[in-house]
Amino acid sequence: MNAYSIYTLVVRLFSVYEFLIVVWCLMSWVPRGTGKGGLDAFRDALGMLVCPYLNLFRRFIPPFSGIDFSPIVAIFALQLIERFLFSIIF
Repeated sequence: MNAYSIYTLVVRLFSVYEFLIVVWCLMSWVPRGTGKGGLDAFRDALGMLVCPYLNLFRRFIPPFSGIDFSPIVAIFALQLIERFLFSIIF
């Protein structure tokens, strides 16, 4: 693997995880169904991927007027980590 392919892989992984956080946030606006339908199963699976990372920020950032700002800070932190990694690697 050359440096460009590593760079592309890391950028895509970070972008996919940021996209998963955004999708999870948007799905939080959709009401849950009465049973365990496909959408609820997808939301639960997505929550298993996203919530552990978001919980790191929820400890320090409480909801303000019922709005959770931790996903915004989490995405910002991901972007900072990505830039830091690139400054070390390249």
